Amino acid sequence: MKKHSARVAPLSACTSPVLTLTRVEGNSCICSNCKNGKVGTRLPCGASAIRSTSNSWILAGTELADDHSPTSTVPTEAHIQAAIEANGPCHQCFLKYSITQIKKCSWGIAIILCVCSSWSGSTQLAKSTLSRFDAPFTLTWFSTNWNFFFFPIYYVGYILKSNEKQSPKQKYKEYCRFFGDSGLTVKAFFTKAAPFGVLWTLTNYLYLLAIKKISTTDVSALFCCNKAFVFLLSWIILQDKFMGVRIVAAIFAIAGIVMMTYSDGFHSHSVIGIALVVGSATMSALYKVLFKLILGGASFGEAALFLSVLGIFNVLFITCIPIILYFTKMEYWSTFEKIPWCSLCGFSVLQLTFNILVNFGIAITYPTLISCGIVLSVPINVVVDHYTSEIVFNGVRVIAIIIIGLGFFLLLLPEDWDVWIIKLLTCLKRKKNHLKEIAL
Repeated sequence: MKKHSARVAPLSACTSPVLTLTRVEGNSCICSNCKNGKVGTRLPCGASAIRSTSNSWILAGTELADDHSPTSTVPTEAHIQAAIEANGPCHQCFLKYSITQIKKCSWGIAIILCVCSSWSGSTQLAKSTLSRFDAPFTLTWFSTNWNFFFFPIYYVGYILKSNEKQSPKQKYKEYCRFFGDSGLTVKAFFTKAAPFGVLWTLTNYLYLLAIKKISTTDVSALFCCNKAFVFLLSWIILQDKFMGVRIVAAIFAIAGIVMMTYSDGFHSHSVIGIALVVGSATMSALYKVLFKLILGGASFGEAALFLSVLGIFNVLFITCIPIILYFTKMEYWSTFEKIPWCSLCGFSVLQLTFNILVNFGIAITYPTLISCGIVLSVPINVVVDHYTSEIVFNGVRVIAIIIIGLGFFLLLLPEDWDVWIIKLLTCLKRKKNHLKEIAL
């Protein structure tokens, strides 16, 4: 069995996940009945279709007839029992595979809850922190420094899970090849890491500035538009496949932005806040597209090392900016004792947790579920804002949030979603006809 390792694009701290998995090639079981191409392709929901010996597609217990199958019937208990007796090993493999899928979905639900909590919690805590510590760039710099812990956390997980034990130095040298044949040289650092460090800082800084201007609900909802911007930039720069449904999703995102602005009557305060969060979403999208263009993809270890390198870049080259802002009194605080260290550290921990879940959660569940966790954080912010702030949820704002959310979910559809919809409808139609025949 031949496998390719998962590839992920390291994300900025305020992004929705962009994860690219290479598909598993070959057979997923070793019994004789499962050979010769009986493993199907990945389905839109993340489940996999397994092609049986009867030339039909099995999806969640429903038999979907292949185009080349002359007949299609719903299996009775006798048919199922006969299939078990005739293809016992294959059926056992299918049951084992189904249990694996159930476990993966269960982990996905847990990760959804964790992503929602960390994402909405960091946004709310950032709002609270900025009300007492009016230094958004310093807060960005402080939280980005925590990126250094990515690789150590990954290495601890590697030691606990892997049978092969390599030293941190060995793993570092292995993953440094991600930056080129010469490893992490000075040239590679400034050409392949520094630009992404700048984009990371801009993404987070603009996001925090937006939180100062508008509600956390509006910020989190509008930031979901970054997925639409990723599609548009990928279509233009990377020349990715054109998909009509994603163009519709991009239109929904733009319409939601306009409606969100209109909901407050185009006041300068809200317009500036919306412009800032749209700029943050754009920087995030540019980060992802350029990463794919310049670096391609990264394994989990390479992604952890890359994000730790971004933390090192932040310490070495961004530290001077908060110092300048402090002495010019653009971001000034009276004494270090009055700095809300608990809020600062809490925000940084939640942000680090969110990025760990987004970047490495794909190892145990589906990327679509992680994406759902981000958009589902919007209702959480709605509830918190309703009880803690004076935000008015008028009809226009609610419709704008719904439109943006709908556009976000449309962007999660895979390229062959229409094929599977047709297969599912065909299956349901045949099942309905079969039930009618039984009734007659």
